[in-house]
Amino acid sequence: MSTNNLVNGEVIVETRNLSKVYLDFWGRKKKEALRALNLQIYRGEVFGLLGPNGSGKTTTIKLLLGLLFPTEGEALVFGRPGTDVAKNERIGYLPEESYLYRFLNAEETLDFYGRLFNMSPEIRKKRAEELIEKVGLSRDKKRPLREYSKGMRQRIGLAQALINDPELVILDEPTSGLDPIGTRWMKDLILELKAQGKTVIMCSHRLDDVQDVCDRIAILYEGELKELGRVDELLEIADVVEMRARRVPLTQEFRHDLEEVIRRHGGELDTVQHPTTTLEELFLRIVKESQVHQGRRYLPRTERTAATAPSAVGAGRTEVSANS
Repeated sequence: MSTNNLVNGEVIVETRNLSKVYLDFWGRKKKEALRALNLQIYRGEVFGLLGPNGSGKTTTIKLLLGLLFPTEGEALVFGRPGTDVAKNERIGYLPEESYLYRFLNAEETLDFYGRLFNMSPEIRKKRAEELIEKVGLSRDKKRPLREYSKGMRQRIGLAQALINDPELVILDEPTSGLDPIGTRWMKDLILELKAQGKTVIMCSHRLDDVQDVCDRIAILYEGELKELGRVDELLEIADVVEMRARRVPLTQEFRHDLEEVIRRHGGELDTVQHPTTTLEELFLRIVKESQVHQGRRYLPRTERTAATAPSAVGAGRTEVSANS
């Protein structure tokens, strides 16, 4: 998704100064779970919500679904308050732990959830057949869920989240319990949902999964937004230049005078770009910096540039890689 699409796109989810404080029995502050969260999530993007345990991810999701009331600020979905439960007819939700009736089989489970959306028997049956096939449970659709493995329960949980053909899909740890093949299948399905124009919010501790499918991410730590942006831009190492050449032997002479040697050996300059770090490294760095600087909060890049002078440390460093 390009930056222009984000700027001109339709906002599906928005939080404005969203805060949540949990109180104890006597009304005293017990925990500030979320503090002044400002987010915009656009139609058709896959958005990653990241953070260690207790960072406010689940609280944010519950506020969007109307399962909690905000202490301060607003949570808007499709332009309607999070507390307006009618909007949930357009949402599909897969919790980290699927609370499904274990005595039902796959067909009965999807029929039950279809009834909650007042779907006709014909549509319920059609949707159930399609989704059972999509999640790969056709051979096990008559087995009760108590006989399912965790990975199989995750698959039927996803099917129930899609039974109403939602516009917004919220996935909490969607690859939990899946083997590598199942994980790849889940990531492909998320990309398929995006291709259909659906908006996906994904919470995960598996950072490589997030890096593979998400357009943008937000990193939360102790209830505060610490980083926000496109994955490719956040992972870019801006003070390092990487160049790649084809059909050129990687000799010592080549290293001393790159462009001259490429021409001398009959090669061509392929790419000049900033190399990237990994999402895992970015995530750990943001958390470590937040621990050291307790008051640190996310600033848009324009404000960040104005507030912080560019560092000379590491400037001008160049790395070269070439393929023979």
